[in-house]
Amino acid sequence: MKIYKESLTTMLDIVKNYTQQTTDMDIERRVYDIIEAVRTDGDKALREYSSTFDGVAVDCFKIDQAVIDQAYDALSDDLKAALLKAKANIIEFHSREIEQGFVDMDTPGIIRGQKVTPLERVGIYVPGGTAAYPSTIMMTALPAKIAGVKEVVMVTPPQKDGINLAVLGAAKLAGVDAVYQVGGAQAIAALAYGTEQIPKVHKIVGPGNIYVATAKRQVFGQVDIDMIAGPSEIGIIADDSANSVYVAADLLSQAEHDPRARAILVTNSDSFARTVADEVERQLSQLPREDIARQAIENNSYIVVMDTIEEMFNVMNEVAPEHLEIQLPDPMTYMSMVQHAGSVFLGNYASEPLGDYLGGTNHVLPTSGTAKFSSPLGGYDFVKRISFTQFTKERLAEVAKDITTLARTEGLEAHARAVEVRFE
Repeated sequence: MKIYKESLTTMLDIVKNYTQQTTDMDIERRVYDIIEAVRTDGDKALREYSSTFDGVAVDCFKIDQAVIDQAYDALSDDLKAALLKAKANIIEFHSREIEQGFVDMDTPGIIRGQKVTPLERVGIYVPGGTAAYPSTIMMTALPAKIAGVKEVVMVTPPQKDGINLAVLGAAKLAGVDAVYQVGGAQAIAALAYGTEQIPKVHKIVGPGNIYVATAKRQVFGQVDIDMIAGPSEIGIIADDSANSVYVAADLLSQAEHDPRARAILVTNSDSFARTVADEVERQLSQLPREDIARQAIENNSYIVVMDTIEEMFNVMNEVAPEHLEIQLPDPMTYMSMVQHAGSVFLGNYASEPLGDYLGGTNHVLPTSGTAKFSSPLGGYDFVKRISFTQFTKERLAEVAKDITTLARTEGLEAHARAVEVRFE
C-alpha cells in the first residue's frame, strides 16, 4: 500500500482528489434509454433486457410464494440460526429509530403538530450475479417493516439456475411481500414507473452497480431513493497499540468487494504503517478474491502517517468513510472527534463485518464522501411527515396584519386578501 507522510494541508488536498466523483456520460445515456424503454414497453422491455444482460428468458417475473417457502425450508440450520440472530439484532436496534408525531396545544386557540406516516409501498434492490446478499435483504426490508410500510417488494437479477436459496429464504424471514426476478437499471425503472407485472413503488432502497446507482439518480423525483451508493470504503484510525494483523484483515474485508473499493489507514506511527503494509501484502496472497482486492489496494487505497491524533481525525473526517474503525485505547472517548462517517466501529473486536451482518446497525451506508451530509439507512427513511395547523378566528386576527404585510411585500395580493376576507 502507498504510504503518505505529508503536512495536514497537503494531505487534505490529496484526500480530496481521491474522493472527487465523476459522471460517465456514456453510462448516463445508456441508462436513460433503458428507463425510457421500460416506461414505454413495460414487461416487453424487461424481457428483452433480461435476455440480453442476464442471459435468462423470463416470462413471469414474480417468484411464486411456494418457491420462496421451499427455499427457506432448504436452508441449513446454521444459516437459519445466523439469519434469525441478525433479524433479532436489526429489529432491536432499528426499533429505537421510530419517530413519533406531536401535537402542540400550549397556546389557547392554536393547534399545531406533525403526523408521522409510513410509506405505503417500498422497493428494495438486491444485487445478484457472482455473489448473493441475504444480509442486504435483512438490512432493507426489516427497517421498512418496523416503520410500518404496508408492502415491501424486492427485485433481484434473474439467474440461469434460479434465484439463490439464501436470498429467497432471507426474503421470507424479513417479511418481503413479493419477489421479482429482474435486475439492473431496468429493475429500477420498473419500480419507479410500474409495468404490467411489477407495481410502482414510492421509494427505492438498496445497493447496486454503477448502472443501478445511475438509474436511481435518474428516477429520483418520480420516486424517492435512499442514496447513490458508490464503491465500498473502510477507514481505520489506529496507533501502534493496535494489532497489525487485525487492521490488515479489516482493510482487506472491504477491498475484496470491488476493484474500485477504498481501504485507508491513518496512524501516527511510521513503523506501524510499514508493518500493516507488509501484512496486507501477506494476507492478499491468501484471498480467493485476490485479483479484485489487489486492484483496490494498489489503485485506490493508502496509509497516512500524521503527527497527532487530532490530525489523524482531521484527515479521516475529510475522507468521510462509509465504515470507520477506531482502534485506539479507550476508543469511545474519541467519538466526539468523529464528524463524518457512515458507521463507526470501536475497538479491536468491532471488526467491520460485524456491522455487515449481525451487529444490528445498518450496512446500507453513505459512500464517496456523502457521509458529510447523509446518514445510514434506518427506520426514519420509510416514513414521511405531515404538518397540521388550526387557528381560531381570534388568533388569526392577532397575526392577520403581519401575514398581509409579508404577502404584499412578495407581490402576492391574493394571499393577503385570503386572510382579509375572513374579517369583512
